[in-house]
Amino acid sequence: MATPSHPTPFDSLTDYIALPRVEGLALSPDGTTAVLTVAALKKDGTGYERALWAVPAAGGGTPRRLTRSAKGEAGAAFTASGDLLFVSGRPDAESDADDESGQLWLLPAAGGEARPVTRLAGGVDGITATADASDRVVIAASLLPGADTLESEASLRAKRKEKKVSAILHDTYPVRYWDHDLGPAEPHLFALDLGDLEDSIAAVVAEAAAAREEAAEALTDAADAEAPASATEDKPYPATLPRPRDLTPKPGRAADHAEGALTPDGSTLVVSLDRREQRAGRRVIVAVDTATRERTTLFDEVGVDFEMPAVSRDGSRIAYLRTVKSTPAAPTDYEVWVAGVDGSAPRRIVADWDHWASSLSFAADDTALIATADENGRGPVFRLPLDGGAAERLTDDDFSYSNVRVDRATGDLVALRSSWVVPPHPVRIARGGGVTPLATPAAAPVAPGSITEVETTADDGARVRGWLLLPEGASADTPAPLLLWIHGGPLNSWNAWSWRWAPLLAVARGYAVLLPDPALSTGYGLDFIARGWNSWGAKPYTDLLAITDAAEARDDIDQTRTAAMGGSFGGYMANWVAGHTDRFQAIVTHASLWALDQFSGTTDSSEYWQRIFTPEAMLEHSPHRFVADIRTPLLVIHGDKDYRVPIGEGLRLWSELAEHHADEEGRMPHRFLYFPDENHWVLKPQHAVIWYETVFAFLAEHVRGEEFQRPELLG
Repeated sequence: MATPSHPTPFDSLTDYIALPRVEGLALSPDGTTAVLTVAALKKDGTGYERALWAVPAAGGGTPRRLTRSAKGEAGAAFTASGDLLFVSGRPDAESDADDESGQLWLLPAAGGEARPVTRLAGGVDGITATADASDRVVIAASLLPGADTLESEASLRAKRKEKKVSAILHDTYPVRYWDHDLGPAEPHLFALDLGDLEDSIAAVVAEAAAAREEAAEALTDAADAEAPASATEDKPYPATLPRPRDLTPKPGRAADHAEGALTPDGSTLVVSLDRREQRAGRRVIVAVDTATRERTTLFDEVGVDFEMPAVSRDGSRIAYLRTVKSTPAAPTDYEVWVAGVDGSAPRRIVADWDHWASSLSFAADDTALIATADENGRGPVFRLPLDGGAAERLTDDDFSYSNVRVDRATGDLVALRSSWVVPPHPVRIARGGGVTPLATPAAAPVAPGSITEVETTADDGARVRGWLLLPEGASADTPAPLLLWIHGGPLNSWNAWSWRWAPLLAVARGYAVLLPDPALSTGYGLDFIARGWNSWGAKPYTDLLAITDAAEARDDIDQTRTAAMGGSFGGYMANWVAGHTDRFQAIVTHASLWALDQFSGTTDSSEYWQRIFTPEAMLEHSPHRFVADIRTPLLVIHGDKDYRVPIGEGLRLWSELAEHHADEEGRMPHRFLYFPDENHWVLKPQHAVIWYETVFAFLAEHVRGEEFQRPELLG
């Protein structure tokens, strides 16, 4: 394969991980400024530092850095007055020196230094909602269940830390989520009135005096008791900070993944919470009075989830998703509904819109909803009229959109967009649909090769499509080896940039990369998902082979040099492929499902997986049954902190490969790359480099016939 004439950051793994990344977007109330969360590689290359940058929301101008700290900032949101809120673990001059918890900070619109708004012992998990016409904000934070005040909670945390206790006692399921243990703290939602933030010299002096008096009393008490003063005595919450008002007392796990929106005056929080039921739960929508904490259930049905609430600009209506829980019989639709803010007169809109909305917000004039959804390998922005009209697509390009924000003054939108050749970047979307890129401190890198669409027709007549990325120089004279890359999910689509899964790295090394959307993929309607429902090894598998056949029929693809790879569900499919065909020279299986009966009981959400499969289908479509038929070398990759696909899947796969394929000396063509401290994705930059080095060395060995080059840092 010819060497690319223009080197790109994808030619070097160290250059790639050093690329700055736009991860979030907030829009000021007047619509003039977009604030971006930008991640940049740390100097030691072992993590990313995040900072906030301001760019003009109308286009033009120059990015301006707003924050700078060793701990970084994230989760930006604006208040009604234009102040900027964010969460950061940066040092607070008035807190304990060893306090590393992330707190809520405020950067005044009028200028000046950012200042802390909270001093919670366990920190702030994130900003749940801000109000359009009030200084009230709702935050998420976690408290230990044994405490009844903020002060006693801080004392209890200090005692656990002092005694080095990490044990957790559970009385409900689940106990883990994706990559972290749940508990012992429980998630709460708190209301804060920013007008109560004391910011005067007198307030600071008074608080310091109170702290000195408290310390003196503690020393006196300790001396009288002839014992050292305890660091775990209850300390009053700072009087200079607005005291958080708990909207969800004794929540259990109800506020896990809570999604909420405030009415413009901040008086009511409309929020989706979890209602536990045995091993599972259902999502309900409740309204909480943020002053009195009175709670009213708006929507709750057995066997139904209510999610993604949004409040209209005038505060009179709400929008939400209603989803009947799926069963093995069929997947169910994501229904878009609207109702009065009190839950009255609920009605479904755009019932014939065969899409799954991934975000909802009200348009500036409240006559429609602004939504995003997968569609045909893209992720457009849609307008969903409330008057019974049909859904309208506002963007018509090859990008996927996220973080969509509505400019209340003009009705335009500001969002992030990306594709498989362009990372996330900010844009402005005019009401008529025109898209204007905005300034960004993270300019898009030059992408190697090219991208094109491919498609084929499955045996049942369904259209199966995908993206094909081709390296520079691929032609009939120099056809490129093909890498089939299978997406995770499985309810997913290859339609947006991922920093973790980066096919351009393979393209830069001369591979053509096929990114197909087989049965179960989103963006092609409910019937397309149903084709693979309760039968993962059937049409998803035959779709993958059919579109691989179509790609290999091209004269710029070398059908004699092919490999397959995937992660999560893509890893499941890689395992299934390995047990059902020997057409590939190598297979990479990352965080993969191997034995479905084992996986369904040990994953972090066992009820869901057992609910969508029949026991018969779970056995019939389990890859482990076909281990003896594997003829292709496998690279197995797994992280020990993966709770979605637990390490037991990788360990059992490796054990059974050895059982069936090791020679008398225990050797086999397969390899196992293990990360003791990584999760489902492998997120540490230095480990991402090792991941790609190992994958490319394995592919080079088996697809290109080169000698295996062991990555240096693997010892």
